[in-house]
Amino acid sequence: MGKFVVKTAKDGQYYFNLKADNGQTILSSEMYTTKGACTNGIDSVKTNAPNDGRYEKKTSSNGKYFFNLKASNGQVIGSSEMYESTGSRDSGINSVKNNAPNASVVEE
Repeated sequence: MGKFVVKTAKDGQYYFNLKADNGQTILSSEMYTTKGACTNGIDSVKTNAPNDGRYEKKTSSNGKYFFNLKASNGQVIGSSEMYESTGSRDSGINSVKNNAPNASVVEE
């Protein structure tokens, strides 16, 4: 099972990474000004991750592939790393769908 790792940036803002069992980061959040807002972001990822319609598949300007996970209001709540192929990106989406709903939350 995956886990959400909450961290504090140098400027005091909060963010999280969703990590798979192997420790690889599969989703990263935006910056949040409060820990409560960060926690709400994690809850939103857990809620929206199982829904195929919440994933926006994208191609970067350098030709690599990534995805964004969006909340029901259309706001991006997490972004993936860059992938070399669409198949790898789709595997990343499946990993988020499998790991996020029951992931634990830890602070570093």
